[in-house]
Amino acid sequence: MCMRQKTPFPLSRRALLAGLGALAAAPTYAASSPLNIVATTGMIADMARSVGSDQVTVKGLMGAGVDPHAYRQTRSDIAAMTRADVVLWHGLYLEAQMEDFFFDLSRKKEVHAIAETLDPSLLFAHEDYEGRFDPHVWMDPDLWVQCVPAVVDALSDLRPDARSMFEANAAAFVSEAEAMSVYARDLLASVPAERRVLLTAHDAFGYFGTAYDFEVMGIQGISTESEAGLNRIGELVDLLVERQLPAVFVETSVSDRNVRALIEGAAAQGHDVIIGGSLFSDAMGPDGTYEGTWLGMIDHNVTTIARALGIDAPAGGRLGKLKAAA
Repeated sequence: MCMRQKTPFPLSRRALLAGLGALAAAPTYAASSPLNIVATTGMIADMARSVGSDQVTVKGLMGAGVDPHAYRQTRSDIAAMTRADVVLWHGLYLEAQMEDFFFDLSRKKEVHAIAETLDPSLLFAHEDYEGRFDPHVWMDPDLWVQCVPAVVDALSDLRPDARSMFEANAAAFVSEAEAMSVYARDLLASVPAERRVLLTAHDAFGYFGTAYDFEVMGIQGISTESEAGLNRIGELVDLLVERQLPAVFVETSVSDRNVRALIEGAAAQGHDVIIGGSLFSDAMGPDGTYEGTWLGMIDHNVTTIARALGIDAPAGGRLGKLKAAA
């Protein structure tokens, strides 16, 4: 896996933040039909709603617990996308089964792969596909916000008179992302170095690991379509026992079968390992919940990991909104 240099928030953020001062004075737009947006993942849908506000209606195709690596468009998805004003998809081979459809659709509709606007030097190489990249960029807030300008541009192309509002909304989104990044960095830095190991069902946390100085391992590869062999599970069991790691993590969009096999294997060697919690990897939480937003997704993951590794993190997360606080 290739490594990238840690970068600050994009320079364009300064321009976005300048828009915050103009937000209160922004004009009220004439009542018109909101832009009809279809987004593939919940993370993109959340970004589009945050930027577009009342100027958009957003339909996310992949809800809680849905694995985008294996997802194929349904008839209702096709109907929704052909009726949309703009379609936002991730790219970077995340929606691997849908790529040909998007390339065809782009000849007739506004279709944007927002993560493919990122500088390739910031990305990790895909371990299974030459010339492809690890798509899980939303795991690092500093990197994910660099996709925001692509959404601002896509909406502004269709509604140019609302650009100042989109930019102000984007600035607010970036500001919250920066606060989440600081919370995550401060909290996870308190985990003892020998415990900073994140072992999950598949390799979705590479960018997270680089951002927060964690060693990251997945039973499966970057794509859930890759198979976890018995040799791989055996190697990870030996690692759990040798390093006396206390916890492993399941994912909401991936079967927990292989993770439980690790726990059983470690137990057979006399080492008890717990499931530290269920993490959001390729999908967010249910619609209408804090965990069903990108910020809530990251807050949940960071807080869950820290608590499982012995840190007295607030159960409600950075803003006290996590379900654990209820």
